[in-house]
Amino acid sequence: EPRLGIKWKATERLRIKAAAGVYSQNLIAANSDRDVVNLFYGFLASPSNLQDEFYQSNGDIREIVSPLQRANHAILGFEFDVTEKINLNVEGYVKDFRQLTNTNRNKLFPDTPEFSNVSEVLRKDFIVESGIAKGVDFVLKYEDKHTYLWLVYGIANVDRWDGFGWYDPVFDRTHNINFVASHAFGEDRTWEFSGRWNLGSGLPFTQTQGYYQPTDTQNGVGADYLNINPDYLGTYYAGLNEGRLPTYHRLDLNLRRTINIDREETKNDMVVEINAGVTNVYSRANIFYINRITQERVNQLPFLPSIGIDWKF
Repeated sequence: EPRLGIKWKATERLRIKAAAGVYSQNLIAANSDRDVVNLFYGFLASPSNLQDEFYQSNGDIREIVSPLQRANHAILGFEFDVTEKINLNVEGYVKDFRQLTNTNRNKLFPDTPEFSNVSEVLRKDFIVESGIAKGVDFVLKYEDKHTYLWLVYGIANVDRWDGFGWYDPVFDRTHNINFVASHAFGEDRTWEFSGRWNLGSGLPFTQTQGYYQPTDTQNGVGADYLNINPDYLGTYYAGLNEGRLPTYHRLDLNLRRTINIDREETKNDMVVEINAGVTNVYSRANIFYINRITQERVNQLPFLPSIGIDWKF
């Protein structure tokens, strides 16, 4: 696909850059964006049995001629050397996703010949979507012989169109801040203390609107559904991803000691690195999972110290 990148050195301290390209991809994630928790990500080749036509948000109908996912990207930004040790990088971007493949949330019928008269978007396993992503990233970096500081702020918005309506995908995080710092000290800088703090605004999720007791049909058409109540509840869901999770933030710290061991007989040095760290220093209760029926909440990792040794030889 055509891609173009340009960087212009406007002054000794200012550089302006731009990039644009047309991208395609033949892989899709093997998980559903409706999953609350994903511990494993697999990938599949883009399915070829997509619908023949896609209803765009402006009302036009576009013919689907290829299973490839396609997008147009455009980036504009600049780099500015505030001092010899401080650099500012700002980039704005727009990504126009012309064709995306997603699991079909609206499937009601099997994709078999007897249902060939039913709309494809109600029987295909995968459907075509489109979308738009735009945002700005600010990166401020300080670096010298002993100290490294890296501060990033990103503001973004992602919208998806699935042929029926617009929605926010599960990864649409409006605000994101990362602060990374490290300082090397001691003889030959063999000690290093580092930390990372991350803050992100809440991700989208589909809220629970209510509950109902479904009809028990586990015993087939002869079940006495008038007198038998199942021992489970059904859930009424609100609009797709119309809710937002609480703000996420976490601080991790780490101390590393590097030991170099000379081996004159082989002329190859051994390096031993000893790491001691703490995950989630102030034990922030970030949500991992909530059971919709029992309301039981499971949080991510609490305050968690760790120690490790890395031996290179």
